[in-house]
Amino acid sequence: MKNENKKILIVEDDSNFGNILREYLSLNDYNTTLAKNGIEGFEKFKKDEFDLCILDVMMPYKDGFSLAKEIREINEIVPIFFLTAKHLKEDVLKGFKVGADDYLTKPFDSDVLLAKIKAILNRSNVPSLPSNDTFEFAFSDFTFNSKLRFLTYKDNESIKLSPKENQLLRLLVLHINDLLPRDVALNKIWRDDNYFTSRSMDVYIAKLRKYLSADEKVQILNIHGEGFRLVTS
Repeated sequence: MKNENKKILIVEDDSNFGNILREYLSLNDYNTTLAKNGIEGFEKFKKDEFDLCILDVMMPYKDGFSLAKEIREINEIVPIFFLTAKHLKEDVLKGFKVGADDYLTKPFDSDVLLAKIKAILNRSNVPSLPSNDTFEFAFSDFTFNSKLRFLTYKDNESIKLSPKENQLLRLLVLHINDLLPRDVALNKIWRDDNYFTSRSMDVYIAKLRKYLSADEKVQILNIHGEGFRLVTS
């Protein structure tokens, strides 16, 4: 299947590398746009619609993490890949915290990048949640509307969840007081269960725990080697 209608934004300050990557993806039928820094990248993103963003981390004027945060403020679902020379675990986790979908360190195998792009772009046509059509839930003193992505504790102001936070909490609520297997959540939401998606899910679990900490009767338990349990007492 041809990919010429799939638009990819590449933001890379190394002009040689950026041009090589753009040409490689163009040869594989992707419609690519190249920006040379984070400021230019954000301007291009605001003016067009993209199916995927590939961001270098270390750039002048605005780094990839800052750019990703700005992109996420106006688009919560567009996939974001980070390309970087950094190998530190802390940088990988920081990338996921600002909304990255994947992370590749330079040098990388171009065929691997292509496979990852194809995999993530194919997710859009796959349902990511169970067929259960219930979207309003109540547990302990929380109410949760998964259609509007609102989580509310008592009469407090509602929290607007990100799409992945919303999907993950809905799965936990559907399995309330029961085990949500780790691989089930990874495959339903991330469509993969590799190391990076697993670490990304842990970041989202931590965010949900923070939201739910308002009620001491609610906990997300980590069942070692198996998954998670949302429990109420």
